[in-house]
Amino acid sequence: MFNYLKFWLLGCAILSAQPVLAGPMGFNESYMVMGDFNNNWRESFINYAITPRDAFGVSATYMRSDDRSKTRTLEELTYTRLLHRWNMPHAQANLWFMGGVGALQGENKGLNRDHDFDKVMITPGVQFDYETTRVYFMATHRLYRTSNLNHDYSAIRAGFSFYETGYDQTQPWFILETRNMNGLSDKVEITPMLRFINKNFFVEGGVNNFYEPRFNFMYIF
Repeated sequence: MFNYLKFWLLGCAILSAQPVLAGPMGFNESYMVMGDFNNNWRESFINYAITPRDAFGVSATYMRSDDRSKTRTLEELTYTRLLHRWNMPHAQANLWFMGGVGALQGENKGLNRDHDFDKVMITPGVQFDYETTRVYFMATHRLYRTSNLNHDYSAIRAGFSFYETGYDQTQPWFILETRNMNGLSDKVEITPMLRFINKNFFVEGGVNNFYEPRFNFMYIF
């Protein structure tokens, strides 16, 4: 089952009347669980913050090419590090390192079985995010590399909340994301989504420019 789930990175925030909390890890000694699912990209991870700036975890990723001829599954051990945080009167910005190492299985349909493979993959990357209680921006670039294979991933997100809410209330957001993975798609995926945040979790969903549904979630405990 984990072959159909993944890590990510790609950027997340909990924003409400409480102080801003953002990024691919939670507060000290907390667990973070995240998932991101659509037809060609499915990822999930769980990590544990051993300090306010460091977290270790495990992740599982499923990737498929647009023409469905190539599939990749990756299970890895991950490390997340808050490199720098900028605290402003009404905003916060963060720079993160995210990386992992794990086992990659590849399948190329319609080709000779010699083209299927099992390799070790490394996935170092960086993420920058900026958020207030009303606006959000995130940019991520992550390398997915192994011998003779490059599936580098890039994503940009931006969004805004519809209105302010109290600490115990659910806050709705509009999020627009663009992303691409090298070697599996020549297209840029664009997905408008609605996000609902309430304290230590969010859920979001939308439909991308290929008319495919997308669902994401995050929970900190």
